[in-house]
Amino acid sequence: MSRFLLGDEIGNIKTLRYNSDTAEESKCTVTKLYQPEVVAGPSIGVQQLATSSQGDDEKTTVYMLNQVSQAKLAAAFSDGSCLASSLNDDDSLEMLLEWKEPRIVANKFVGMSISDSSVYTCTSNGMLRRTPFSLDPETSKAAEAQTGTLPSRLCDWRLSQDGTTFAYGGDEVDLSVWNTELALSTQPSTAKPAGATKKRKRNGDLFPSEIWRARNVPNDSLSLRQPIRITALTYLSSSSNGHHLITGTQFGDIRRYDTRAARRPVSDWVGIAKVNGVKALEKGLSEYEIFMSDNGSNLSSIDLRTGGVLYSYKGISGAVSSIAQSPNVLVSTSMDRYARVHSVVPPPVVAKAHQEQKGQVLEKSYITSMPTAVVWDKQTPVEVDTKETNDDDVWDTMEHVS
Repeated sequence: MSRFLLGDEIGNIKTLRYNSDTAEESKCTVTKLYQPEVVAGPSIGVQQLATSSQGDDEKTTVYMLNQVSQAKLAAAFSDGSCLASSLNDDDSLEMLLEWKEPRIVANKFVGMSISDSSVYTCTSNGMLRRTPFSLDPETSKAAEAQTGTLPSRLCDWRLSQDGTTFAYGGDEVDLSVWNTELALSTQPSTAKPAGATKKRKRNGDLFPSEIWRARNVPNDSLSLRQPIRITALTYLSSSSNGHHLITGTQFGDIRRYDTRAARRPVSDWVGIAKVNGVKALEKGLSEYEIFMSDNGSNLSSIDLRTGGVLYSYKGISGAVSSIAQSPNVLVSTSMDRYARVHSVVPPPVVAKAHQEQKGQVLEKSYITSMPTAVVWDKQTPVEVDTKETNDDDVWDTMEHVS
């Protein structure tokens, strides 16, 4: 049984469990996990969710059936408030820490990640924060949060798998990779590029904590500069040391980068998203696979070797806002107030080979309030046979010979 966490536009956090082995008509079960306090004024929506299993070195935590296991859950809301909690297998929360980002000011959270000891958040105006929820062993008190300043007008922010670097992009903000520890260390109030002079070369010098910055694609056929409109990005988990990243743009383009090879994209696939650009990107668990949604109603699997669409899911009537995948299924949330469970088919072994099987929508559940984010709990239950075998039965059934 796979468990996913859903956040909605009024601040509720719900669990969605998908059980393919049940004989019931609906294989999805949605229960409410967290509900904010009712206050006067506009509703407080969930903008970001993040989960982490026990131990960052492993992608998933395997636990025995009927054994209580804990995961970590973090959530960021539209009013700047955030929370971190322990999530038990019985869908109960143990609150660890609550705090508020005072610098959000009519902006929004564009990224969130959680590790064994801290929660990372980033807002669209470039306010980076690392909030520890573990106690300091010397003082038995929670350590102070560390903050950093990034460029503004960000649309997406991602932390690498090992947490050593992070990447961002946005409106006229090209893809950039930073060192996490340096970005959160003591900085001047306004970040200035290293070695800045009065006549700074365009897009030349890097910020003190910046490792690598992409270069804009060449001018178009009319020799006009192409605008930078990054709407989504992600690390490719199959790559080593986080050198490979992929971005989606407002113009529907998908670009793949290798920070060791060049500053410009090593692959630039134009017009992949058909309706108003790329809305969400998520790396699949299979090699050479990424899932992409646009601002229409299209959710597709993309082959990273060719940039071609392997298959698209049918029956979606709203823009897909968030995507999460477990080893068994893929779950998406859309603006038509449905959470859908999809089957996943890995890409063919040979690039450009015909793929007979396509992904399908297995189940869908109507959410009374519009879902805004979905994440997998990163835990895989494994059923263990606890029945004891009796060795005497083997001898009793053997034939006696003289």
